[in-house]
Amino acid sequence: MISGRRGDYSDAHHGRFLQRRESSISVFAKYLSPMITSASTHRFRIALVALLAVFALIAAACSSSDASSSPADLDNVPGAEATPADGDTAADFTVMTLDGTGFTLADHLKDDGRPVFLNFWASWCPPCRAEMPDINAASKSHQDVKFIGIAVNDDPKDSVDFATSIDIGYTIGFDEKGDVAYEYDIVGLPASYIISSDGVIVDRAFGAVTEADIDAMLARFDS
Repeated sequence: MISGRRGDYSDAHHGRFLQRRESSISVFAKYLSPMITSASTHRFRIALVALLAVFALIAAACSSSDASSSPADLDNVPGAEATPADGDTAADFTVMTLDGTGFTLADHLKDDGRPVFLNFWASWCPPCRAEMPDINAASKSHQDVKFIGIAVNDDPKDSVDFATSIDIGYTIGFDEKGDVAYEYDIVGLPASYIISSDGVIVDRAFGAVTEADIDAMLARFDS
């Protein structure tokens, strides 16, 4: 799902949409044929009921996939078994940052020593845009944690325009080719990790987070 080795996120989502649409058309054709060719009113009604049932199932599947608004642990995401787990060493990375200084995880842990709240996002991702003011607020109330948001597979100009438009105060980095996100094997955006001062992943969240969610994650980490 990452560009280069895993493909672009938007392409992956578009591909799943096309597969769902083609599947729907196939099902529609399957049940439409007997409705047209059958001379029996009884058979027509059976076909019509079946067709309505199929579209009801499709609608339910779509609504259920869009209904989740709370962050879920990556362990609960199908196919996410290979993602870095709590207790794994966080992959080192270097990214260019909005202020032009750059950020290297290993250097930060060595020189600064604060734990890291790492957020993967993109300007084209609505949940990412929705959560960023909350992440910004949390970064101000948790000065003992380094917050960094890395824009994945995004046009840097679009990333900068959005981050500056809402006056983001924490570090913004750029992962144009998705190489950093690949190392963390994330399954979608947004995704967040808490990395301890010794470089170990201690918590993760998949999906948009609120300031309260971040407070709770950091509280678990501190306990």
